[in-house]
Order: sequence, then structure tokens, then C-alpha cells
Amino acid sequence: MRYYAGPWRRISIPDVNRAIEMAFAEHGRGNVQMPPKIYVTFDTGDFRTMPAYLPALGIAGVKVVNVHPLNRSGGLPTVMALTVLLDPATGLPQAIINATELTAMRTGAAGAVAAKYLSPKRRVTLGLVGTGRQAEAQVEAIAAELAIEELKVWTRKEKHAEAFAARYPDYSARSVPIRQACDCDVLVTTTPSTVPVVDAAWIADGTHINAIGADAPGKQELDPALLRRAEVYVDDSEQAVHSGEINVPLREGHYTPGEIAGTLGEVVIGMKRRSSSGAVTIFDSTGIAVQDLAIAAVAMRHADGIDLPFP
Repeated sequence: MRYYAGPWRRISIPDVNRAIEMAFAEHGRGNVQMPPKIYVTFDTGDFRTMPAYLPALGIAGVKVVNVHPLNRSGGLPTVMALTVLLDPATGLPQAIINATELTAMRTGAAGAVAAKYLSPKRRVTLGLVGTGRQAEAQVEAIAAELAIEELKVWTRKEKHAEAFAARYPDYSARSVPIRQACDCDVLVTTTPSTVPVVDAAWIADGTHINAIGADAPGKQELDPALLRRAEVYVDDSEQAVHSGEINVPLREGHYTPGEIAGTLGEVVIGMKRRSSSGAVTIFDSTGIAVQDLAIAAVAMRHADGIDLPFP
């Protein structure tokens, strides 16, 4: 067994995007085993276990990942993760991987794949609601698939939005009020909100939205009226029902599982697609375990490991 700690800077974003696209395609074809993630909750956050088997890569394993929103004030990452890979034939542990940065990268790649297939435009104005690490990952991954002509940034603390925008002068990035951020071609929401922050009235026809922040029960970022107006594609139907953007509207009777347009995997393999260029589309991302297996395979090709005797 080997331990892989990184660094991961040798991994190219296009390589990650293609690996995650492949994982979604296999999910869309039904060629994976992947039960929904399991949550253990604390007063300050939670941790999740995410097992899966991806036969196309001959890889199986489980990721353990925490989400602790208050960590930032103490100098710790909000999200930290560890992936354990097993030999499908024998169950022998093969690798332990520091997956903290890989988690951010694979989630960004999922948003990029969704934007590639669901945005009706190839040259876009990108709007951001939230400026944490995942917002950065989304910008970098989407830029590998679409041409970002303008970047409009909003977060609750204006100085954070200004600092984020300053890192992307090539995209004419600037801090704007939230309503202006939502006036865009592709919108990315990455907040930990438990109440809607994006009003349906702010979203123009033809907009694609990556709803990233709602990844646990009780979280939501979008006005439920927007879900009813839009074509909603989820990463995994069973998981999205209990922990995605749709979880609260479902519980409160504002949305039904039958209204889900399909999964991103079905879009990637051509089974589903946006109905028209004027439709509003939403990718409801909860993060699925086959993404972690796919990026783990990429990571191990780009990093040296340390041997750990086992058993």
C-alpha cells in the first residue's frame, strides 16, 4: 500500500475535467456501484463517507470528508478529505490519498462538465455567488471548457469579493451586487446557506446555473420558484433528494422528484439535453464518490507515493 500526499500541481485541469467527464458517463450508463453518502453530524459541522466501485478503471474505495464552516477562522480548511483505495479482486488496501485539494478540483471539474454540456454559449459572462476555495476551482475548471469574457463576483463581505476579483484581471473581473452577479450566462453558487440567496426573478432565460453549495440536508441557495421554472439535472438522483439543492424544497412540498430532468451522466452520454437555448438549466451538485475514484487515478499518475506495509 502507498500513501500519496501530493503535491498535485502537476495535474492539469483539462486532464481532471476529462477524468470526471468519464466518471459521469459511466454513472449515466449505470456501470458503477455507489450508495449515497452517509453523514455524521456535529455541532460545528459533519463528516461523510463515500464508497464506490468504478469498474472502467478497476478501482474501488471510500472517501471520508468533513465540512466544518467555522474552520476558516482558526486557519484550517473548511473541507478536508482522505481517500482509501482497495483492490476489487482481493480487498487489499492499495493506497491512502490526501484528498483535500483533490476534492476541490473534482468538484470544480463537475461544474465545468455541466457548463460544457448545458451552457448554450461557448463565450460567457460568469457570475459567482460565494468566493471560497470552490469558487476558485469552478472558475479555473470552467475556463478550460468555455471562454470567460467577464467575471462578476458577489459575496457577503465586499472586501472578499474585491480580493477574489483582483486575482482574475484577464476576465475583467469585478465585485458587484448579487443581482448583477446573477445577470450572466453561467452562474455558480458556492455558499453554505440554509436559506435561498438567489431570487428567481434575477435569472434570465438561457442561463445555466451550477448549484454547488447545497451538499447536505437543510442547505439551499436557490429560490424554489427557480427550480420549478428550470430544467434541473442532478449528479445522483437518490443523493440529491436528501442532500442537494432540491432537498429542502422537496421536504416543504415546493418540488417533486418527478420534476428532475435527469442526471449529468445522462447528459454527457446524450440521453438527455437542454430543451432549448432559452431554457434555464441547473446542475445540482452534491459530489459523488465516483468523482473521487476518477481523480484518485489521475493523482496517482502524477505523484510519488510512500510505501506503507500492509497487512
